[in-house]
Amino acid sequence: MTLLLLAGTREARDIARALSRDGIAAVGSLAGVTRAPEKLSLPMRVGGFGGASGFVAYVKSHNISAVLDATHPFAARISERTARLCAELDIPYCQFLRPPWPLEPGWISLGREEELAAHVSSGDIVFLATGRQTLARFSNLVDVQVICRQIEPPEEPFPFPNGRFHIARPPFSTDDEQRLFRELGVNWVVAKNAGGETSRTKLYAASALGLKVALIERPPQPEGAKAASIDACLSWVRAL
Repeated sequence: MTLLLLAGTREARDIARALSRDGIAAVGSLAGVTRAPEKLSLPMRVGGFGGASGFVAYVKSHNISAVLDATHPFAARISERTARLCAELDIPYCQFLRPPWPLEPGWISLGREEELAAHVSSGDIVFLATGRQTLARFSNLVDVQVICRQIEPPEEPFPFPNGRFHIARPPFSTDDEQRLFRELGVNWVVAKNAGGETSRTKLYAASALGLKVALIERPPQPEGAKAASIDACLSWVRAL
């Protein structure tokens, strides 16, 4: 058996280490969104497959017999396509999907980024921990300051006049986040509801400082086997 591990989360790195430790033949795949991705404890490939046909060709040419999808919960197109193609190829597929973060009193949940504009007030300072790919969806925020954190230095200017980038590379401790939020004077923290402990520190910090929080709801996930923990992923692999 050769397993294809679609990575992109902190848990994927832990899964890769466990697979390597147990001597399970596997290949780790990263989309290559960041310029210097952290290496996995497995043979790696970096970059897209070139669409559905490219994925099928790769799976067949490398004798992939199962796929474990440990991409980000918001990588909806990747997960949907992978689940569908695995079903067509009759290849076992499992998606690692960590539980979402629960809402605390006073926090709001948004179906779309554009909905935030109805909740902010003039003069607010909004910190976006949502990444650059969906940044344009916040362009309807007016009379507020917008600060978007991203890992890599931007190649283009901020897409609307009342915003700027904050460049920093994770991980961030709760203390780090509290210090940053105080320095920036933010009163809103906006994040995708990705779940997980590593990136939850911004929410712990926001809660401790009494900041307003908006969580973007996850997109629909594909049908198929699900695993909510690393141990569950490894149990699925071992049972193949």
